Amino acid sequence: MAQKIVTIYTDDLTGEEAEEAKTHTIAVDGIAYEIDLGPDSYDKLMEAVGPFLSAARKTGRIKGAGRARKVAAATSEDTAKIRAWAKENGYEVNDRGRVPAEIREAYAKAH
Repeated sequence: MAQKIVTIYTDDLTGEEAEEAKTHTIAVDGIAYEIDLGPDSYDKLMEAVGPFLSAARKTGRIKGAGRARKVAAATSEDTAKIRAWAKENGYEVNDRGRVPAEIREAYAKAH
């Protein structure tokens, strides 16, 4: 049996498919956020925050950027638990790859 896996990249801002979408990390007040954006949406983001970034001081990279939240970064064991919980609770989650933020947040609220 052959298997074909198709990955569809979606721009989180527009909801549209975007082959060139990339994940970007933004940190505000010590909380890191991830967003997947196509080039046009990324340009809009940079246009909006550009003046603030130009006036800001760089402090270095955020440890675990992209996974940092108010809680510690999830380990692969945590991710497996989140996937299992999500499936048991009716969420659609892939067996591999990044677990969507809304599922992680729902898991955190439930625990």
